[in-house]
Amino acid sequence: MKVVIVGGVAGGATAAARIRRLDEHAEIIIFERSGYVSYANCGLPYYIGGVIPYKEDLTLQSPEGFWERFRIDVRVRHAVTAIDPAARTVTVQDLERGVTFTESYDKLLLSPGAKPTRPPLPGIDSPRIFTLRTVEDTFRIRSFVERSAPRSAVLVGGGYIGLEMAENLAELGLQVTVVQRPRQLMNTLDYDMATFVHAAMRAHGVDLRLGSDVTGFADTAAGLRVELKGEAPLEADMVLLAIGVSPDSELARKAGLELGLKGSIVVNDRMETSVPDIYAVGDAVQVRHTVTGENAVISLAGPANKQGRIAADNICGGDSRYRGSLGSSVIKVFDLTVASTGLTCKAAQAAGLDWDRVVLSPASHATYYPGASTMTMKVVFERGTLRLLGAQIVGYDGVDKRLDVLATAIGAGIRADRLKDLDLAYAPPYSSAKDPVNMAGFMIENLATGKVKQFHWEDVEALPRDGSVTLLDVRTPMEYELGHVPGFFNLPVDVLRDYVDRLDPAKPVYLFCQSALRSYIAGRILSQRGFDCYNFSGGYRFYQVVSTEREACRSAWPCGMAKE
Repeated sequence: MKVVIVGGVAGGATAAARIRRLDEHAEIIIFERSGYVSYANCGLPYYIGGVIPYKEDLTLQSPEGFWERFRIDVRVRHAVTAIDPAARTVTVQDLERGVTFTESYDKLLLSPGAKPTRPPLPGIDSPRIFTLRTVEDTFRIRSFVERSAPRSAVLVGGGYIGLEMAENLAELGLQVTVVQRPRQLMNTLDYDMATFVHAAMRAHGVDLRLGSDVTGFADTAAGLRVELKGEAPLEADMVLLAIGVSPDSELARKAGLELGLKGSIVVNDRMETSVPDIYAVGDAVQVRHTVTGENAVISLAGPANKQGRIAADNICGGDSRYRGSLGSSVIKVFDLTVASTGLTCKAAQAAGLDWDRVVLSPASHATYYPGASTMTMKVVFERGTLRLLGAQIVGYDGVDKRLDVLATAIGAGIRADRLKDLDLAYAPPYSSAKDPVNMAGFMIENLATGKVKQFHWEDVEALPRDGSVTLLDVRTPMEYELGHVPGFFNLPVDVLRDYVDRLDPAKPVYLFCQSALRSYIAGRILSQRGFDCYNFSGGYRFYQVVSTEREACRSAWPCGMAKE
């Protein structure tokens, strides 16, 4: 059997090694357009920033290493330009020698990845404008930084690459500005959770231009001018475009393979395309979202590796199936860790689901053990069925651990309230006896059984301040004086029972505290005395971060922000 693989990195390289482990006699050829077949794609920004000091550390495997260990023929700087499914051949151009030839195959695997979006804007071809996809791109950017010593950079786009590059360039001492057309960073988060990212970026000196639209570029004597729609232009020494990626599927399109969302390659759960004996994996393929069951394009290294293994199994006569993607991800934003999986609230809304959420701010481990830090968790679930839909977490220590537990629970079909029953490891340096994931389960069970009713940050402004409802902040007087929501009066939970007779049981009661725990206790005290109580989801700490960012947005855009 002769297997030709187009593209290396995560999907193609993984598939090649797996095929060899399953079939010692197969002839395996990898054609890779770039000069590197297997490299740490996700580590590229950190080499530019000097966190990864040596370029050799980016290379996971070389062509020579593939041959020595696996007897796999890897040909870098070779671009496959056409596929002839009837003849079972590919046309290949040797980019070094300028020679074109054909190669036959029994099985063909496509792993072309995704290419950075590069809109046709005026001045887009300036040598000071970069994109980041390959090792060569990385060397080009790092060389420019070392050679030209830029003092400022504009990053167009607020996704993973944009934020990682913003951090690394800022750490090198550059003045960094992020320009983002949507009014929040990271579309894998809901707006309220993204405000924590905004705060972290600003705290580290990064200028955010949210809701701004780049219309073009112009080289100047001083550097580069970035034109903005309806705003004064920005001046910078360099620009990085990180406004998204699109499947690199032109080769598949020309060969007549069926394409789907965003031009992605349509595959079944065996990673087979619409043409027999042609498989496809990685960022270029359309997959099924695990939660919604709908088609999706999810460009992440984890799914690409799994798909490569599955395709290899099936190429070798097995029957492996891809079960879908949740889009689980984690990113470092300076000292903050940001992670998400499954659906956000806005995605659940778009999918037509009857969703709800809980927001909590637990400690990373037992607070009596030194070093505990606070994380903010948002768990999204379906009303009625209590099906877990997604989760988002921002914090410092232990974020990735909790996100992975929640992703596993979603994949396993564990009901949201059953999170309380998970038997998770505990020791004071690592967790609490009631792990944050357990706490989310407790809260969801309380909602499902009617012990608690909630209100949310987007509801606060609309609450009447005319005395028709009771607005209580049950924190200590000192906490209240340091900051509170206008219209809420202070009545600490520890003295609440002494003042119950002064409250009107005919009026709904809206409760605030720092983390929503004391307000929950206050709500239980009052509800058992006949009061209709609503607990603020997330607590004052959460409200303060969101409202501060929202006010900043209002200052820039008087029309205000849309509700979640």
